[in-house]
Amino acid sequence: MIKFKTVLVLGGKTATGFQVPPTVVKELGKGQRPPVVVTIGDYSYRSTVAAYTGEYFLPLAGVHRDQVSLTAGDEFEVGLELDTAPRVVDLADDLSQALSADPKLLAEFRAMSYSHQRQHAESVDDAKTDATRQRRIDRVVEAMRERLR
Repeated sequence: MIKFKTVLVLGGKTATGFQVPPTVVKELGKGQRPPVVVTIGDYSYRSTVAAYTGEYFLPLAGVHRDQVSLTAGDEFEVGLELDTAPRVVDLADDLSQALSADPKLLAEFRAMSYSHQRQHAESVDDAKTDATRQRRIDRVVEAMRERLR
């Protein structure tokens, strides 16, 4: 694990992240956008380093900030490890059934990047009512149909 100190920065209204030194990105050895396991204290999450105009950053979403009790401006120590585990999104049964109705739809879903798969799955999982959940499932199915056209 590569450890370094950094500061949580605010980008926009609520987005936060932190800079990763170029030497750390190089040491990870997977190009400019390495997949990593981020460890802050005893909490870990998976992410991908983002490159912006020669600088490198990692996001720290609200769900992760809450777990580590950090706010913009805080300095903290972080550890990074190259993430070599497969990135597979677990689908809720109802979303999986809707996509499996046509094997081409499920294959198209699985062909998307991990982050896009996760966005679709989380939109369904975050629905507060059954009606909203079904609308979001329908949207995911329609988006896969559009990708196949």
